[in-house]
Amino acid sequence: MESKESSLETSTPNVSPSAAASNAYALGLTQFQGFWIPSSRVPTSSIISFQKYFQALDDDIIVASKPKAGTTWLKALVFTIVNRHSYTLSNTPLNSANPHQLIPFFEIKLYRENSNPDLSKIPSPRFMDDWPVEDCFEMFCRGEEGYGPFWDHVLGYWNMSLEKPSNVLFLRYEQLKEDPVAQTKRLAEFLGFPFSIEEEKTGVVNQIVDFCSFNNLKDLEVNKTGKMAETILPNNKLFFRSGKVGDYVNYLTPTAVERFNNILEEKLSGSGLTFK
Repeated sequence: MESKESSLETSTPNVSPSAAASNAYALGLTQFQGFWIPSSRVPTSSIISFQKYFQALDDDIIVASKPKAGTTWLKALVFTIVNRHSYTLSNTPLNSANPHQLIPFFEIKLYRENSNPDLSKIPSPRFMDDWPVEDCFEMFCRGEEGYGPFWDHVLGYWNMSLEKPSNVLFLRYEQLKEDPVAQTKRLAEFLGFPFSIEEEKTGVVNQIVDFCSFNNLKDLEVNKTGKMAETILPNNKLFFRSGKVGDYVNYLTPTAVERFNNILEEKLSGSGLTFK
């Protein structure tokens, strides 16, 4: 990956010569600083502006995740943990707003609104649903997907979590599913809003876990019928899929799963990071 310094020397995007010939380009992806960017929504000029001018504050909280990796769930937990002394679960804004409205997308709310890109020159992207699963899998194995390659994306955060554990918490979806209470307490501790002994005794942690659970969130009226502006998803219910670990077996063949596991093992070799 290019260093930040070299990438800021010019405002000309570092586009791969092969991008135009790739399915990734047809999906509106542009290779920039080693990653595939959905440039129809996140112009590369805006990323440069963000890298150059954004200054994080000590009390900033940034949720960074891959799409369809529990982002909605994590945002709901973060919002509820941080604001639990301001709202009860009966009057929390989560009852009337999707988690993404309460914790907005960085790339849309900050990247785009701090630049004036010529979007007319960016091809209209096709949704992944328009592509056969086999084609999407091949692209994923090549690292050609939004904010991918996946392994480079997660390794960046994994390595930083080892280097600065007080600033970066690396949390796996599988961990949250396996023990949501323990991981919610871990998350609250990291955020600087730990649960008190009294809160644990009175069941506050379990109440938050239950409220922010997949089943409860997807059954809220705002997430069944609501819509949100500035998103590629036409309605809120599409933010909720199955909420299961290992659901890929219903879409990928055993051979494909083995192939991807081998790729992942190779790419993560020596890092200490593993996925089941």
